[in-house]
Amino acid sequence: MASLETIKLPDIGVSGKVEIIEVLVEAGQIVEAETSMLTLESDKATMEIPAPKSGKIVELLIKVGDQVGTGDPIATMEVATESAGESAPAAAEPAPAAPKAEATAATATPVAAPADLNADHQCDVVVLGAGPGGYTAAFRAADLGKKVILIERFEKIGGVCLNVGCIPSKALLHVSGILNETREMGSHGITFAEPKIDLDGLRGFKNGVIDKLTGGLKQLAKQRKVTILHGVGHFASANHIRITAADGSQSTVQFEHAIIAAGSQPVKLPFIPHDDHRVIDSTGALELADIPKRMLIIGGGIIGLEMAQVYASLGSKITIVELADNIIPGADKDLVRPLLKDIKKRYENIYLGSKVTGVTATADGLDVTFEGKSAPATDRFDRILVAVGRAPNGRKLNLEAAGVTVDQRGFIPVDARMQTNVPHIFAIGDIVGQPMLAHKAVHEGKVAAEVICGMKSAFTPITIPSVAYTDPEIAWAGKTEDQLKEEGIAYEKGAFPWAASGRSLSIGRDEGLTKALFCAETHRLLGVGIVGPNAGELIAEAVLAMEMGADMSDIALTIHPHPTLSETLGFAAEMAEGTITDLLPPKKR
Repeated sequence: MASLETIKLPDIGVSGKVEIIEVLVEAGQIVEAETSMLTLESDKATMEIPAPKSGKIVELLIKVGDQVGTGDPIATMEVATESAGESAPAAAEPAPAAPKAEATAATATPVAAPADLNADHQCDVVVLGAGPGGYTAAFRAADLGKKVILIERFEKIGGVCLNVGCIPSKALLHVSGILNETREMGSHGITFAEPKIDLDGLRGFKNGVIDKLTGGLKQLAKQRKVTILHGVGHFASANHIRITAADGSQSTVQFEHAIIAAGSQPVKLPFIPHDDHRVIDSTGALELADIPKRMLIIGGGIIGLEMAQVYASLGSKITIVELADNIIPGADKDLVRPLLKDIKKRYENIYLGSKVTGVTATADGLDVTFEGKSAPATDRFDRILVAVGRAPNGRKLNLEAAGVTVDQRGFIPVDARMQTNVPHIFAIGDIVGQPMLAHKAVHEGKVAAEVICGMKSAFTPITIPSVAYTDPEIAWAGKTEDQLKEEGIAYEKGAFPWAASGRSLSIGRDEGLTKALFCAETHRLLGVGIVGPNAGELIAEAVLAMEMGADMSDIALTIHPHPTLSETLGFAAEMAEGTITDLLPPKKR
């Protein structure tokens, strides 16, 4: 027997109407449940709408270009029905799933769960933390057929990166770059009036970017049937996580596999009054509460320098103090040099080889004492940003209840499959070690999900790129020149100055440099460093080249478009092999 049913658009997590951009089925077609019927496009994402059940499409009630919303009829479908006697056996079929859970628990040999733990939720895979690594792992596991629960302590998913890190900082750096560029156009014959800063408008722009991305993620989770639970999660056993919501209520999740993606937090210095509202971390800096007259940034790493650029462009007088003898200690000095030269002109002070030894909060400001070869004994500031690094959250999750090993610093040791010492519990992202980068976590998340689903997958990158989104940007991947020297590896270098790049000169930015490092014996690419506008975009070619085992000739013979900044990598390879014609070759082969 069959019945005629009207298929309506399910809740897609979007208010109002969205446009149909593609119809994927036709009248008379027999479709299975979950077959994609339509493609919709909102201002946040495109999404496919699946058939809720199997049957025959009798009539389509929509067409491409129509605007539809939740509950609107989209088709009529002929659906097979069964008698009560026939349907009874089908209802009993899911029962064999229990032995599967038992087998998983037996092979994993986890710490025994307390007998009195009652679960409010059950799933195949639970992911603790909804940052880029966490939501990627959750989505990948769901795509591979797993029932997934994603736990996030904050209201919006996306983690530090989307909400108070990578994305909002880049939105503000974009504005900062425009402000700086307009001020520098006088040398090109164009002068702009000094811009008016509307902090409310600037915060609105930043928050709009965040809302669009986090809203899109929520929508993608819903489409994949990933359940999001909000609250702080702690392990109660090797198969249970207890969640405490913002209102204090608690619930428990029982799982077969877990992926820990709980990230990291800013390091706090014990001698600084962090309870004073004038002392902020990166999260506080991104809130843009005001524009302080004088701002001290403790830490000359990437986060500190990016925030320094934002506040300096808005009008703050910036002082940076860094314990090392150079800013961005992980990068080669020749890459850092153009940035350091520039910010020495823009900022009030830069104290290298120096440190803060104390901070006293007074009504008139924050009184700071220094030690170091270039720093004064004392100075007073209106605001202090502490940007001395991040610490993993491994010791905040009660992992001992699950038997998971955590080292003294809070990192969770894992293997190439992202497995912890407890086989059915995985960990990814900042919490498993350096580098603490979102793009590393994303790939680790995919690996963890795939291994759980029985795939042969491992996290074995040749290199992970690093980028400082300053002005100029600095990007590097593979071995740095300092590392090659320390490890005693013989290498050949090709360095191309952007002062010889037509594209660089045409945009008034000749301070850049592209450097390529090759094995002296095999000529295989070992590392690349770039400083200049868009260095973060340009480094991707070098990463791919290293992953594919490219050598000097492969890169030199690759035809790059002209005039572009991307061709400077090809020129650097030509410098190394002595075939460059845009400059005098340093040597001939």
